Amino acid sequence: MEHLEAGAEPPETEPRPAAVTFVTTEHFTLQGARSSTVAEATGRATMFLGAVSGGLVALGLIATAAGVDTAFYAFALILLPTLALVGLATFNRALQSGIEDFGYASRIARLRGYYFQYAPELVDYLTSVPPRQRLGLQGLEGGRWQRFFTVSGTVALVTAVLAGSAAGLLAAVVSDHVLVAAVIAGIVVGIAVFAALIQAQVSTWRRAAALLLDDV
Repeated sequence: MEHLEAGAEPPETEPRPAAVTFVTTEHFTLQGARSSTVAEATGRATMFLGAVSGGLVALGLIATAAGVDTAFYAFALILLPTLALVGLATFNRALQSGIEDFGYASRIARLRGYYFQYAPELVDYLTSVPPRQRLGLQGLEGGRWQRFFTVSGTVALVTAVLAGSAAGLLAAVVSDHVLVAAVIAGIVVGIAVFAALIQAQVSTWRRAAALLLDDV
């Protein structure tokens, strides 16, 4: 669909009142949907970080009460992978919420084109730029580092640390508490998990952008 931008000739016919009502209602509904997706992503990330915090406190209490021995390693090797799995689920849903928000924002950008098409006098009061640039002004088309600043990116980082910690503890047990083996295993697994999750995020966003921006 082509949109008339600022400076273009307005259409000869005025939009029907019903069309104006539909467009404004849709804009309001989409904005409410965007708020819901942001709230859900934030809430899920908060729940995940709360679970991680509580788990680490429990792990510290076990270490204090029983010492760093068999009980500690058994508890840690159950707790950390479990938290990592919760992190994977949270990452997946946070990424989905981000894609949903992007879809709502792209539809709002198209509606703004309708406003300027039938009311070009609004140009002095509303930002009039092409639809793709409107998304950029909303912070939805960031640079290379933007992938690390999303909610899903933050969850991916914490999940990678949990996975790396579990791998390090397992390596310590298997290698009879050799520190170098534990550190190397933890770093390798942590970096691998983080890189895989970030790559999954980037690929998902690229597919979504190709679909959602095709008509914008």
